[in-house]
Amino acid sequence: MSDQTPTGPSPASDRTVMCILSYLWLLALVPLLADTRDAEVQWHARHGIVLMVVEFVAMVGWMILMSILWIMTGGLLGCLFTIFSPVLILAIIAVHAVAIVKAIGGRRLVIPGISEYASRF
Repeated sequence: MSDQTPTGPSPASDRTVMCILSYLWLLALVPLLADTRDAEVQWHARHGIVLMVVEFVAMVGWMILMSILWIMTGGLLGCLFTIFSPVLILAIIAVHAVAIVKAIGGRRLVIPGISEYASRF
């Protein structure tokens, strides 16, 4: 009698990897295109893409605001507000970390005003 072991990844570990990839910015396209049968993975991938777009728009807006403040105040306020840029980046990374932990646990991180768009497309 031979004991057969599965050679491929288990569905649970594959789902975990796909959920992690869903919140790694542009890598969210991998689970969106590769794992089309799992509705939960699809939701996380769409949520990750919506989150990435919102973050990109926020960062561009932040840079425009810093540029305007820099020009209007001769560099004083622009320089002071630029100090807060790392805090903004850390907040973005923290949101992604929380989303990954929740996704691995089988839950969803619902961000008001943003998460509803993940269900729309």
